[in-house]
Amino acid sequence: MANEEAAAIAGLVKTAEDARDKSEARYSHFRVGAAIESKDGKIYSGFNIESSSYGLSMCAERVAVWKAITAGESKFRRIAIVSDAKDFCSPCGACRQVLFELAGDIDVYMTNHLGEIRKERLSSLLPFAFTSETITSKLPSAPSTGLAANVREEPVGRRD
Repeated sequence: MANEEAAAIAGLVKTAEDARDKSEARYSHFRVGAAIESKDGKIYSGFNIESSSYGLSMCAERVAVWKAITAGESKFRRIAIVSDAKDFCSPCGACRQVLFELAGDIDVYMTNHLGEIRKERLSSLLPFAFTSETITSKLPSAPSTGLAANVREEPVGRRD
């Protein structure tokens, strides 16, 4: 089983490397590839795509997970991220948020220029994640004489 798992991770990393080689990083020249694996073993890859309006650029991780979602996937096992960086390349904050919401607390495999692989849980990269539960959880209603009683009625501004 350990050999099968190692082979699956190596295959995922290889798919991410192949995606990185197709990267459209014409401005930063920082190429990134990602490959996400669904629970049933299907792999979806993505690479970063840059725009001259940098805010419109898209990261490899989000391209990969959105391809998987549009193909009907909803449950995921892991993602591999490969870049040209000397050190391990972790997902940016936006990618961490999107991955956590759409893929859950999956394993994240990152490589460095030596071909070493580092594994982290997504939750360790995004502690205290903002999720749908954050939006739907509400405090109990305040009593009618509770918080409102602490409101100051004085005008704001300079006093002489």
